[in-house]
Amino acid sequence: MAVTTKEGILKVLRTFNPWWISGTVNPALYREYRRFAYYEAMKRLELEDIRRTVVLTGTRRVGKTTIQYQMINALLGQGIPPQRIVFISLDHPMLKLAGLSEVLECYHENICPDQNVYYFFDEIQYATDWAAWLKTIYDTQPETKVVATGSASPALVRGSTESGAGRWTVIQVPTLSFYEYCALIGLPDIQLNSTLKPTFLLRLSQQERGQIINKLSAVQNHFARYLQIGGFPELALANNDFLAEQVMREDVVDKVLKRDLPALYNIRNATELERIFLYLCNVSSEIVAIDAMAKELNGVSRQTVQNYIDYLESANLIYLSYPVELDGKKVLKAKPKIYIADAAIRNAVLMDSEVLTNPVEMGKMVETAVYKHVTAFYYQRATRVGYYRGGSKNKEIDIVVDYPNISNILIEVKYREQAPIPDDDAIVEHSRKAASAIIITKRVDDFGEHLSGSGERLLRIPAFAFLYLLGHAEKNGYKGIE
Repeated sequence: MAVTTKEGILKVLRTFNPWWISGTVNPALYREYRRFAYYEAMKRLELEDIRRTVVLTGTRRVGKTTIQYQMINALLGQGIPPQRIVFISLDHPMLKLAGLSEVLECYHENICPDQNVYYFFDEIQYATDWAAWLKTIYDTQPETKVVATGSASPALVRGSTESGAGRWTVIQVPTLSFYEYCALIGLPDIQLNSTLKPTFLLRLSQQERGQIINKLSAVQNHFARYLQIGGFPELALANNDFLAEQVMREDVVDKVLKRDLPALYNIRNATELERIFLYLCNVSSEIVAIDAMAKELNGVSRQTVQNYIDYLESANLIYLSYPVELDGKKVLKAKPKIYIADAAIRNAVLMDSEVLTNPVEMGKMVETAVYKHVTAFYYQRATRVGYYRGGSKNKEIDIVVDYPNISNILIEVKYREQAPIPDDDAIVEHSRKAASAIIITKRVDDFGEHLSGSGERLLRIPAFAFLYLLGHAEKNGYKGIE
């Protein structure tokens, strides 16, 4: 008996595509709230003069499939015939085993014979030779438009440069920003000047800054829960935080470590992968030496550690932040800082009930959140987002937004009750040549100018306010560097 049949494939496709009969997307499959990535994807899908395959990438449960359903709903609202839109989940065993050729053949034979269609591929990396397939579709079906999702980001990016050069655009879908989280849970949008960038904030009087922080105080009490659990849309809306963390461990972490990555990279010992990820959860926001890490993880070779870190990055579970040159000295040995992709993932794995009252742990969580926000906001405009360590006292700047031929943005996270900035700190030393130098603090009243002994002006701003303002700026389409 054949494992896959045309009848079986068609049955699965009809289940995934109820709009073929109803004409509408089941409201249970999507939310009314649209993330920034949705608008980016729709903008590229609707381009008439530049045709592009749209590829959404991000970790599990981040909302990629929801964005696809929202796009399908929008297309149906524009009058696109329902049969011309097909959603194909390549994570489904039947469709995965059948392969794209047989699935598409079944769709065109039974539902829509035309080539002028919209393909929505979910978890495209599970299809054999997926990059070649996307290239073939692009080259041979000029009227067809494609939106794909995938959890293996570097593999998708690599495919876009090899087979998809000039054919598709990769859009990163990070976990929820603090601004998106506040909007998703129903908090009213705070009306702010769309030009609230650091240099503008420094030009305001302290009274004017006080008015801004008073407005932002409406979201301050939601910041702790956001750090603890709020990066994933479905879980952010959950009523039971304990169960939400359990779901995060099972669906976001365990499935990736025990199923997705072993299947994608032929990993035989998933236990070693779990040990390495647990180690990284403990040291998130710290500089990691691969040799030292291998030594601490007895029995794991250096090459295995390096390989598994690459795999975890590919699954969007971690970020790697590399040194950025600021003082003219070439970085010879690039030890990365490693961040868990979302503070909520780290909390779910470590299961530390006292994390919100531990200053050290809170500092790691906030720096992780700041790095994620900055990377998501600037990734299309900056060369890279890294860190700096050097100078006469080998001091560090937590986050450097590195621009080609333009002054950089420097960010230091000081999430504690008292956050003094000595004049010999690296961020003060380099602030003169920077577009902006920002100190992320904890206290709500710690919002204003920091003037160094040599006259450099830095901006001090509470973490919740900085992260909300970044999201607000993205909503308003602000693309500046200051």
